[in-house]
Formats: sequence, C-alpha cells, structure tokens
Amino acid sequence: MQLTPDLIVKAYTAGIFPMAEHQDAEEIYWFEPPLRAILPLDERFHIPRSLAKFLRAKPFDIRFDTNFESVIRGCADRKETWINPAIREVFIDLFRQGHGHCVEAWQGGHLVGGLYGISIGSAFFAESMYSHVSNASKACLVALAERLRASAFQLCDVQFHNEHIAQFGVVEISRDEYRQQLKAAIAKPARF
Repeated sequence: MQLTPDLIVKAYTAGIFPMAEHQDAEEIYWFEPPLRAILPLDERFHIPRSLAKFLRAKPFDIRFDTNFESVIRGCADRKETWINPAIREVFIDLFRQGHGHCVEAWQGGHLVGGLYGISIGSAFFAESMYSHVSNASKACLVALAERLRASAFQLCDVQFHNEHIAQFGVVEISRDEYRQQLKAAIAKPARF
C-alpha cells in the first residue's frame, strides 16, 4: 500500500498511525494502541523547574515551520527509528499541503533540535523529536504546547508514554476516551 497524504489524514482521523520497523524497512505497520499518551494543554501541562529556569535564559531561537525537511531528517537520523523514506516523504507532502508542522530550536545559526507532527482540526499529532544540544527538543515541546494553547487546540496526541515526555504531565487515556476526544478535536477548526 502506497502512503499518500489523504491516506495519512484518514488514518489519523480514525485514530491510527503508521510506523516502520526501522529506517530501511519497506513495510509499514498501522497502530492503534489500547492506551494513548496525551500532552495536556491545560493546567496539567508541567515544565520541570530546572528546565523552566534554563529556558528563561532564552538559549534557543525557536521557530515554526521554517525547515520541516531538516527536522524530519534529524528525527530519522538515529540508530533506531521507525521513520523510513516512505514515511518521511509523505510527511513532507503533508507539510506542503499545510497539515505538517514543525518546531525548531536554533542556536548560533544552526538547527540543533526539533519536533514535527500534523494537525487536523484542533488536534495535533506529535510524531517525533530530536536534539543535538541538551534540552533543545524539550524547548521545542514547551513551545509546541504554548502554540497549541494559544491557537485553541483541544488535543495533542504524543502516541506512546515514555520517561522523556512524562515529566511534562503526559497522561494515558483509553482507546474509547481517545476516540471521543479525537472526534471533538477534529470537528473544531484551529490554525497552527
């Protein structure tokens, strides 16, 4: 099955997302986990104290949507990744169509970290993030949450719970609860 932007949008609208086993794999697998990790966009969102202190010094120039291809390549450029060429290319197409977005951390004129995902209605689906400098991806996640709140997004799906994002207040919800929140968020328009 060939990945197309329309197929990806339909899949995410149904609560399903694609992954490859590794960066060289040709086969795509589709996932709908029984528990879904959500980044809260309300008062439950938490910035660890040490990170908040670090970010007050403004160590990064945070930008949005200026270098999507470099961000997704940065996310895929690691020993273990689920981002194969087909996934990378379809998300670049989604960016060109206005669904794909990225948050970038720049330092000294260099891109040092970022994250990317897609938006449908007032739902944002965060896909992956990377960092070449300490705290760069965390700074992007904080900037993403601030942007989504300011733009009246209702849902930020981060797919799987892990220690790296748990510190921000990420919660897991059931598949049924996720589907309810997803349906409401997709039905409400929002601009990234």
